[in-house]
Amino acid sequence: MSSKSFFRSSFRVVAMCLIAVASILSIRECHSAEGNGQESTQRPPNLLIILADDLGFSDLGCYGSEIQTPNLDRLAERGLRFTQFYNTARCWPSRGALMTGYYAQQIRRDQVEGVPSGGQGKRPTWAPLLSVSLNQHGYKSYHSGKWHIDGTPLKNGFESSYRLEDHDRYFHPQRHFWNDEPLPAVDGDANFYVTTEIANRTLMQFDQHTTRYPNSPFFSLVAFTAPHFPLQAPREMVARYLERYRDGWDSVRRKRWSRMQALGLGTQLSEVERELGPPYPFPDAMKKLGPGEVNRPIPWDELNAEQQAFQAGKMAVHAAMVESMDQEIGRLIEWLRNHGQLNNTLIMFLSDNGASAEIMVRGDGHSADSIAGAKESYLCLGPGWSTVCNTPFRKHKTWVHEGGICTPCILHWPEAVKVADKPIASPLHVIDVAPTLLEIASGKPMSRSDEAQSSGIPSPPGLSFLPMLKPSISPYRELAAERETPEERILWWQHEQNRAVRKGDWKLVAAGKESSWELYNLREDRAETTNVAADHTERVSELAVLWESMRKNHQAAALLPD
Repeated sequence: MSSKSFFRSSFRVVAMCLIAVASILSIRECHSAEGNGQESTQRPPNLLIILADDLGFSDLGCYGSEIQTPNLDRLAERGLRFTQFYNTARCWPSRGALMTGYYAQQIRRDQVEGVPSGGQGKRPTWAPLLSVSLNQHGYKSYHSGKWHIDGTPLKNGFESSYRLEDHDRYFHPQRHFWNDEPLPAVDGDANFYVTTEIANRTLMQFDQHTTRYPNSPFFSLVAFTAPHFPLQAPREMVARYLERYRDGWDSVRRKRWSRMQALGLGTQLSEVERELGPPYPFPDAMKKLGPGEVNRPIPWDELNAEQQAFQAGKMAVHAAMVESMDQEIGRLIEWLRNHGQLNNTLIMFLSDNGASAEIMVRGDGHSADSIAGAKESYLCLGPGWSTVCNTPFRKHKTWVHEGGICTPCILHWPEAVKVADKPIASPLHVIDVAPTLLEIASGKPMSRSDEAQSSGIPSPPGLSFLPMLKPSISPYRELAAERETPEERILWWQHEQNRAVRKGDWKLVAAGKESSWELYNLREDRAETTNVAADHTERVSELAVLWESMRKNHQAAALLPD
């Protein structure tokens, strides 16, 4: 071989080696290990929204609870916690708002005068669900669990759905659907628990997505029914909590508040509203539930021994339901980790409203001889324990004081979002979820079409909170840097004559149609302990006019033709 041929051959070998090394380095960069902070620009992140039902502000360990929630606590430790994340105070309006970016009244998913609305309201066609919008950006969408939105999942952009329509039975649901087709009713003796099944179906969808669409990102809405009543949970899990709650709700509430201070969630502790009972009276339910039930959060030491035992059993079941949900979330996280998807998946956990003070009996009724949490029982949390779960706030689900509308929110996205030094205190709302996820999916802010603008369709009021996440990778870093969060965010509420509006730190709120407005400065008085309306009459008038103006605008939107 000539020297010239030798050098040409050697050059080819070296070049091939360099190309191979470069390829390996490129692959390693794109598929970085969990938590190492390297970028992956292969595709937009998977989006996993996990929604709890009737979970109170202090019901997770990372928010002060004694309940064991290690998986959610770990997500919070490695991600972000929000302390002023709001919902609508009720399940179906929160879900409509979450999935569209509009207030529920605008899209007829809460009560509006002059148009069929509320739980049976039908959304206008100009308010598509997030699943439909995400599909336009290459996502495949999946749903598992509670629905409580008008229409059905597969007709609203979902590739696959496990839909639970029986909300009265955790061990043997009678109405549930797979891909909008009915499934057989579950036998009462089957080894079945709804919380586990919701996770099972989600994992099936993850597997199917990996097989069918390996190069596409997914959006998954996992809507647990826990810990919504009836309080039902596996017996062995309930047993672990029975002794823990014998000290009673007053003691547990004080201990939760103490832990919240240590976690940097410090705020005032509101007084227990001893005369505030369930939002709807069901006297027949009190008779069915027996002498152990009470419908007021009276001092624990004023209960007799039978009542204390009955109440401690109820909270033990609630705790078991929350822990069971956390365990199933752990299975979802483990799948993502094992399949190399955890780093590039945005996980967001939240609740549809605060803990519930309701007491009722539905479904198969309640057997007085049943063990707390068994399928033969039908128990509700009630105002005593709901006050604990909503620590440190006042009131409960359906009210628009902080206890009804402010709940935990955790965001975990290791590839793009660094751990925050402290919880994020900026006020946010479920209407902000859709524009945030669409901005992340599309790489540009959510906008209306020219047709929508010319038709007078209102702009979605939701605000992308991407800038608050301070993403560390492109294009999200540049996209977030383009905007600033408004200092005086305006948020609005109405549910069953309970009403509120927040502008900046000031919140105007009233409980019931005939109640007077109350005014609170939430920067100074987050727990709404001191009504300062009499000292700021001009501000009360200003905010009352703002509330009414927004109500009229929302009604006008609901009356628009489809």
